Amino acid sequence: MTRIAILETGHPPEHLRDAFDDYPARFRALLGENVPTVRFDVQSGHLPDDPSIYTGAIVTGSAAGVYDDLPWISPLVEWLRAARGRTRLLGICFGHQVLAHAFGGKVEKSHKGWGVGLHRYDVVSHEPWMHPRAPSIAIPVSHQDQVISIAPDTRVIASSPFTPYAGLAWGEDAISFQCHPEFQPAYAAALIEGRRGDRIPHDLADEALLSLEGANDRAVLTAWIRAYLLLTPPPIEADGSGI
Repeated sequence: MTRIAILETGHPPEHLRDAFDDYPARFRALLGENVPTVRFDVQSGHLPDDPSIYTGAIVTGSAAGVYDDLPWISPLVEWLRAARGRTRLLGICFGHQVLAHAFGGKVEKSHKGWGVGLHRYDVVSHEPWMHPRAPSIAIPVSHQDQVISIAPDTRVIASSPFTPYAGLAWGEDAISFQCHPEFQPAYAAALIEGRRGDRIPHDLADEALLSLEGANDRAVLTAWIRAYLLLTPPPIEADGSGI
């Protein structure tokens, strides 16, 4: 039976918890209503005992940095190394960074500052699960940390001038994205407003909010994630298929 483990490494800010669905619900929405999920509170020390009993595992976003001296990060890194090849791994934002860190890359607080709003990434490696195909994707983001170097066995699958290592892959069963496909524009906007002037400068916040009014490709990336995690075969291409 298909089951997906959701490894929760963080929680939404207090001011957003009443106005929006709980964080794991947004990941369940990515997968579809009929896909069973099991939640693990990673910060409380909970991780799956046997990765192989899950079709896949999603590592969520977090306010923490992979370099922080927190007691739950090292066990997560070791779990990811042990789980590689035993289930399909997907990292989002912090999850993206911790997968890169676990597999030999380096992450740090970027001198470029905050990445917020709608960012567009070029697709530089076309993977089998990328259907429908797209030359680029525009997805909401919220991060200050970035992957700055990768291990030799890492493929870059999405990139931008601001975030060169925006999407990564290892073999056929570990991928990650710096962006947040689970963020609806309204949630991304509320997150920016909550950090305006404190963590995010006003001019950057204004620019980011304006960008969120544009069309995004969350539906495309959601389709990719489902195809990757649920092993959905690609459609048969034919004249008039629209693919």
